[in-house]
Amino acid sequence: MQLKYVGDMPIVSMHGVTFDHTQPDKYTYLHATIELLEALSYGPSETTEHLYKIEGNDMTSSDLLVKLKKYVANIDEIAQKAVKHAEELVDDLERRVNENSSLTDSEKEAWLGNIHLMREYYLQYVTNKTAYEAALDALADEVHYSKVKQVKVPMFRNYGIVLHDLTEVLQLRKSPIDSKIDIALTPQGLVATVDFYHA
Repeated sequence: MQLKYVGDMPIVSMHGVTFDHTQPDKYTYLHATIELLEALSYGPSETTEHLYKIEGNDMTSSDLLVKLKKYVANIDEIAQKAVKHAEELVDDLERRVNENSSLTDSEKEAWLGNIHLMREYYLQYVTNKTAYEAALDALADEVHYSKVKQVKVPMFRNYGIVLHDLTEVLQLRKSPIDSKIDIALTPQGLVATVDFYHA
């Protein structure tokens, strides 16, 4: 498994390749997610209100993967399953293009060429998305296990987006955890405060 930035989700047709800017590469959010995991992985303690202090150090792709494996031991297996499914989807698209009788040979050739061109890109996009989702699940586990009541983070470097996504993951758990996000202007800039309500 390898993590690296590729870009927005590709949309392939016989006319070329475009990108869905509403579906960004989740690699972008991995740094913030790993930092939050590290900040909250202290286990249950008397202190459940935490202001996370941002280090501001960028991690390399290999650093991210090493740290991710610390929290998601089976990430390689999870990613392999996701990539295998993505490969099947790409293979199915190629089959449907080949079987589409309304396309000319040159249109099929163009479409198949674009699929081939973007295959590795798309598989990396899926790998990054899977890694992010696994990291969010691990973060949800930490919030649940440690009974975290509140987290405060600055509204930069994607922390706000990660915490928003986390609230959705927590809602879908077998024992849902409700949460509320408030954003306030402080002398240090915009700060998001997330309150978690454990049953």
